[in-house]
Amino acid sequence: MRRPRPVLVLARPALICLALVTGCTAATDAAPVPGPASAASAGGPAPTGTAPAGTAPTGSTPSGSAAPGSAASGSAAGRSPSAPPRAPSAGTGTSSPGATAAATGSGRPSAPSGAAAPIRAAFYYPWFPEAWRQGGHDPYTVYHPARYDGSDPAVVDRQIADLRYAGLDAAIASWWGIGSRTDGRIPLLLKRSRGTGLRWTLYYEREGTTDPSPETITADLRYIRTRYTGDPAYLRRDGKPVIFVYAGGDGCDMARRWQQADSSGFHVVLKVFAGYRDCPAQPDSWHQYSPAKTLDVQAGHSASVSPGFHLVGEAERLPRDPAEFRRAVTQVATSGLPWQLVTTYNEWGEGTAVETAGEWATPSGHGQYVEALHEIFGANPAGVAP
Repeated sequence: MRRPRPVLVLARPALICLALVTGCTAATDAAPVPGPASAASAGGPAPTGTAPAGTAPTGSTPSGSAAPGSAASGSAAGRSPSAPPRAPSAGTGTSSPGATAAATGSGRPSAPSGAAAPIRAAFYYPWFPEAWRQGGHDPYTVYHPARYDGSDPAVVDRQIADLRYAGLDAAIASWWGIGSRTDGRIPLLLKRSRGTGLRWTLYYEREGTTDPSPETITADLRYIRTRYTGDPAYLRRDGKPVIFVYAGGDGCDMARRWQQADSSGFHVVLKVFAGYRDCPAQPDSWHQYSPAKTLDVQAGHSASVSPGFHLVGEAERLPRDPAEFRRAVTQVATSGLPWQLVTTYNEWGEGTAVETAGEWATPSGHGQYVEALHEIFGANPAGVAP
């Protein structure tokens, strides 16, 4: 379960300071990102060049005590290590390959008849280098990855190639709002992905710390639509741009607010909660973010896999077990579910990353977990180009 980061709301309209994430910058209107003349095609080389003007994050330099980064329990993700953990979500999915097999009677998760072709995606965190240094830890992780700057085009190119090698169609970038540092890095991710076959969508994080009104949601979606969704590297499903939504201790009210907002034109994927299937308001789809479980299945919607969970400063909650990870990836790859998710690509504070580190490095440079995804997803094609 992820924990919300500390939020300081300043006494000015449209100005929110999320430590390390936003840099306390005011929301402003932005011009649309111009798209290239040709549409992206799978498997092509990453384009060359520098990041477009205006993509560098803005705001003040974070202090070492501010901490974005971590969730502590089973349905947590990338929030603040200084906040108390919430209890894991209950009754919202299947937590292990064995349990999934028992639930379906077949040894693999069940997919609905006539389900949409699967899209495979990983949760991605564009908050480095800020997040390497938090709470007196430098780097803020129990592992030993190579430190990098997510604003460096060469770093982004390597990560895009890594994600594609893993057999992933898309990445879900953590997005903390208009003017945030994460917002500032989205144009670079989109630009460098054109022609590679990788698509991007956003993980709307505001629901993890507040209950935004329908009007606020509408304004945020209007900004995202204007600035990002016209890019050929933005992910679409059934012709609609996709938006994933994280949530805290929410219920049917969240689904109602998103139904009331002007989200027309978006394919909305909300985070589950106990009783979500009974809500009168239903989004396009549902997902669980539960990195302290190796496998989670939301029947008819999504299946997700996590390599482990070890939050800095806390006991390990999900020990890394490569063999168990491979079994879970196989369950995800053969599920036939519309969303097949990896939690996460690079959430280092929680220790949920599949990105390479010294502890699981391989001669290829991709690392043991990305190699497993490459092998298993490659042997079980999803058969979809997003």
